[in-house]
Amino acid sequence: MQKEMMDNKGRINPLIGFVFLCMVLIPAFLIAKTGDATISGMVSDEHGPVSGATVRIQATDNETITDDRGRFELSGLAPEEAVTVSAWKHAYYSAKVEGVVPPASGIELRLIRYQTDDNPDYEWMPPIAPAGKDSCASCKPAVTQLWLDNAHAGAAGNTRFLTMYNGTDAQGNQSPLTRFGYSRDYGSFPLRPDPTQPYYGPGYKLDFPDTQGNCAACHTPGAAVDAPYGTNPNSLSGADTFGVHCDFCHKVADITLNPETGLPFENMPGVLSMDVRRPFPDDPERYQLFFGTFDDDNVPEEDTYLPLIEQSQFCAPCHFGVFWDTLIYNSFGEWLESPYSDPAFEDAQTCQECHMPAPSILDNEVITNVAPNAGGVERDPMDIHAHLQLGAMDEDFLSDAVSLTASAHLDGPDLVVQVTITNEKAGHHIPTDSPLRHMILLVDVTDPQGNSLPQVDGPTVPVWGGEGNPEQGYYGGEPGTAYAKILEELWTEVAPTGAYWNPTRILSDNRIPALGSDTTVYIFQASEVLGEHSEVSIVVKLLFRRAFIELMDLKGWDVPDIVMAEQRLVLTTD
Repeated sequence: MQKEMMDNKGRINPLIGFVFLCMVLIPAFLIAKTGDATISGMVSDEHGPVSGATVRIQATDNETITDDRGRFELSGLAPEEAVTVSAWKHAYYSAKVEGVVPPASGIELRLIRYQTDDNPDYEWMPPIAPAGKDSCASCKPAVTQLWLDNAHAGAAGNTRFLTMYNGTDAQGNQSPLTRFGYSRDYGSFPLRPDPTQPYYGPGYKLDFPDTQGNCAACHTPGAAVDAPYGTNPNSLSGADTFGVHCDFCHKVADITLNPETGLPFENMPGVLSMDVRRPFPDDPERYQLFFGTFDDDNVPEEDTYLPLIEQSQFCAPCHFGVFWDTLIYNSFGEWLESPYSDPAFEDAQTCQECHMPAPSILDNEVITNVAPNAGGVERDPMDIHAHLQLGAMDEDFLSDAVSLTASAHLDGPDLVVQVTITNEKAGHHIPTDSPLRHMILLVDVTDPQGNSLPQVDGPTVPVWGGEGNPEQGYYGGEPGTAYAKILEELWTEVAPTGAYWNPTRILSDNRIPALGSDTTVYIFQASEVLGEHSEVSIVVKLLFRRAFIELMDLKGWDVPDIVMAEQRLVLTTD
């Protein structure tokens, strides 16, 4: 592992930055004071002693497990310095006793089970609300603010999602309803759009106007939990307008996976594979329920620890999707097949460790207390995962995932450029999830006057990279390569397509898997263009594009390309 202070992009090396953070920013009171005092006691529930419960000094690593009679003992404590003692076990709320002064014995911690059923009458708590109203931000303002800036917060109102669902463009113009033909052998089947009519791209509601589909099961799961096939994303209110909102995620108690594959079952996307536990506000002992990452949370009868929330399986239902027997979304499955899912792998990582990295930093300040004015406690910032949920919106995150190496040499009359793209850090294929996403590698070779050298061999960008002016982003036919999973609609043979709610097949898939590489070679004519001692400029650039340019033009999406990697070379002809 690289040990230099700065990485090759001029940013602080994460490892060194972490060490610096620990030395400088962690408050002194988080450093546990040790001594020879002990605390002992018992953990019980309504039936008696509870064995196997975790008991700890709150916000420290000083912990133990209760024995078969519910007893515990914690040692190494500073005498006469009051501490909070917490207890937790799966299926129970957290519990605590404050103001315990070591040495002490006879401490009693009572665990309360959270409910095993779900309350469909519960009203979701919104991330933000008017002053005086309960919201996530009213207790956890900084963590909520970080979350508001990520893609999950906009999942319900995302323009690309809604225009694909409705069959409209960004201005609200709608394509005509899909025309259907009829076959005696197959029944009705969709036809291509009528070329004489205005067309603004595909849409689920154009093909299935009398149904709602299951799109909401992932894009707005709080609304879809009671009607996964009957929720229209255009008709949302309250917290559900925030898409995959805080209150929903923190009430998912379990995930259903196929034990034979470790994947969700087919045709069970989103909430269909989730066990959601909405609480019963009228129950004085179970009036609220939030699952989180602390087993010593400060609000008993509301909060508890859920190990699953830190595991990649928690993300699986919305990041694995099979439609009409074609695997469309599979970032979870790709991770599962990669070395990153193997605990024996040196660099093994969960989805959360990569996409929600600690520490959490807002306005250049490290968060050490998630609820500073609502009873929260100071913690090691490395225990507070950033709710950024980094992804395709973040340029630095994308560029860190890959490396690009290019070399060039003369071979007789030709100039040869070799390019290798390596998926260094993504725990899944790049790009992944939406089949609209793709990468375009461009190789531009010019003479001293800025004229492009003619390409004589090697790959070129497919026609779906755009037919038109390369200076405006239409790269079809240019020297380069595109990386994508290309779908074709079975009946209309439209390809590439993102309308996977119709039967499709995979035409090709050359995306780069985790830790994989792809090398391409490009040959340009040099001898008839260049003289002796000429300098050739070579620019190799890897772009990330959210959707195929023809579709973006139809929909009116303004989504600039992101430069993931770039290398410039100069070669002198002698």
